[in-house]
Amino acid sequence: MREHIIDVIHQIEKDYDVKILYACESGSRAWGFPSKDSDYDVRFIYIHHPNWYLSIDQKRDVIEIPNRNSLSIPIDRLLDVSGWELTKALKLFRKSNPPLLEWLHSNIVYYQAYSTIDKMKVLEKKIFSPVSCLYHYLNMAKGNFRDYLQGNEVRIKKYFYVLRPILAGKWIEKYQSIPPIEFQELLEEIIEPGELKASILTLLKRKIAGEELNLEPKMEHLHEYINKEIENLEAYTKNLTIDNSDPTYELDQLFRETLTEVWNESRD
Repeated sequence: MREHIIDVIHQIEKDYDVKILYACESGSRAWGFPSKDSDYDVRFIYIHHPNWYLSIDQKRDVIEIPNRNSLSIPIDRLLDVSGWELTKALKLFRKSNPPLLEWLHSNIVYYQAYSTIDKMKVLEKKIFSPVSCLYHYLNMAKGNFRDYLQGNEVRIKKYFYVLRPILAGKWIEKYQSIPPIEFQELLEEIIEPGELKASILTLLKRKIAGEELNLEPKMEHLHEYINKEIENLEAYTKNLTIDNSDPTYELDQLFRETLTEVWNESRD
């Protein structure tokens, strides 16, 4: 699949006349709990030719294959590929956008070219906002809990889509830093040994082993933990204030440097 993904990346460059700067895995495969039929959620950042930016009209700044865009080669049915144009990515980076930060820390990188991503990582500490990220993970946990884990029987694999954002939020509360992308690393650091941790590890092993994990009676102790930690994170975030300096100048410079690096090098 990796070779196929690389082929798709290069074909996107040809079909859409762009240069891809970075491509990684972003979904359950990167989080460490894929199912046997999980999609490959490939996310990428790309840049257009300089003239694309010299226009009075704002143009579409996302490529989504196969959902909204096509490609001139067949792609695997498990492949979901989506990318952000660089200025869109940098605007979201300025807001400490958690999905983008997760891309940058993915443990499965399919492709990286030029110096842009390394320069973004240098700016991470200045840009990272605990408040923005905590609200993101808190809202994700609450939404997934509401949508997936109500009733006496639940799809217990959905616990991971609530537990992961809770653990990421608790990591930020504890360390004031970008949380790891892998679920097991969060679990080992945040939850103490005991019945709760043992239950989660058992579910994790079952999911990774390919068990369907369909409807089963809800796990009361997991529900209690989730409710308690959502309340704790809500109380904690209310007392936080945003205190980040404005990185726009550095990001403007980064964009201009990327334009020069990519397209001058392409003409050589």
